[in-house]
Amino acid sequence: MTSLAELYRRLRTAGAEPGDSDELRLKKAVLLLTCGLMIAAAGIWLALYKMLGLPVSASLPFAFQLVSLCTLVIYLWTLNFDAFRALQLGLILFVPFTVQWSIGNFISASGVILWGLLAPVGAVLLYSARESAPWFFAYVFFVLLSGYVDFELAGLPSQGPRVPLSTTVVFFALNFTAMSALVYSLLRFAFSEREKSRLRLETAHALLADEQQKSERLLLNVLPAPIAERLKHSDATIADGFPEATIMFADIVSFTRLAATLPPVEIFDLLNRLFSAFDALAERLGVERIKTIGDAYMVAGGLNTKERDFCAAVADLALEMRETTARDFSVRGQPLELRIGIASGPVVAGVVGTSKFIYDVWGDTVNVASRITADNEPGMIQVDALTHERLAGRYDFGPAQILDLKGKGDTIVYRLEGSRAATASGQPPAG
Repeated sequence: MTSLAELYRRLRTAGAEPGDSDELRLKKAVLLLTCGLMIAAAGIWLALYKMLGLPVSASLPFAFQLVSLCTLVIYLWTLNFDAFRALQLGLILFVPFTVQWSIGNFISASGVILWGLLAPVGAVLLYSARESAPWFFAYVFFVLLSGYVDFELAGLPSQGPRVPLSTTVVFFALNFTAMSALVYSLLRFAFSEREKSRLRLETAHALLADEQQKSERLLLNVLPAPIAERLKHSDATIADGFPEATIMFADIVSFTRLAATLPPVEIFDLLNRLFSAFDALAERLGVERIKTIGDAYMVAGGLNTKERDFCAAVADLALEMRETTARDFSVRGQPLELRIGIASGPVVAGVVGTSKFIYDVWGDTVNVASRITADNEPGMIQVDALTHERLAGRYDFGPAQILDLKGKGDTIVYRLEGSRAATASGQPPAG
């Protein structure tokens, strides 16, 4: 059994349920408001008809009140909105015509059938424009029927109660005023609530768009833009082979020893400022930052980019990183230095993981770049033979050297000293 407290809660919320859409909630609120206003109006008309000594006409508003209250209680009990809507609009449509027929004609009833117009108006708000048409046609039919009957009976003696002309005029004014106020109130309430719903929806969309932008920014911080776009539109595994790319590693000289002398907050601040500066340089040169591991910074050229001369872009990045680090970063008065290694060749790149994914690069080229970085001297940039071949004539290199790399044996490397284009423009060579 539904308790009285539950019935009151449903009355207060117009019988709205948690799963209702905003549109359905609005319709329920409009219908409950209409029901309440019509019951109140029927009460006023009941009092007026009794004062005029029209017992039959007074009984009809009273019956309307009782039936409306019964349908309201049944609705709150069962939450059958469709039945409540049909019954209420049926009462609103039929009762005004019944009141007129009990009094006499259009004139003596003071146009009370105007109240029936609320049925098609309410149907527009409570159903849809198409579904409201039958209610409008029913209203027109009853108006024409009443007009035809009045016309046919116009010459006969009136059988209804005699209503003074002054009372008829007053009721005409009351009917038109009350009906106009009721229609205006319902339309104003409906459109006001719809506007509130639209604003709530726009706010929700704005919050959703903001969260989506945050997610996309986070995704772009983890993945290259083309990879992030592919990942958003497909769940397929992302793994691409590149016949030639350029990989660079850079790590801070003696970072472990430096870190032991600094508080954790200072270490974090140092790496954050340094790697942020590197990111800005990489973005300007069109090179993709792959990841950072401790104090190591890894980039790749030739992945997901239209930059054709990616090998030169990585070389320029290495020179600018070395210069920026030595010029702008120091620990307790000592400038920082980098070891940098660059290698070119085939690689495989793809996304690893599902919930905590990373974009990574694999292959022998990656291993060579990492190892010639570790076997490098402070402040120096070493490149493998293929990178030297791609850049020869445009950059200055030291003489060839042979390194015994683990797993590779003797490997020819060159030290990148600077860009000839920078020298020709009058700028001092980097480093």
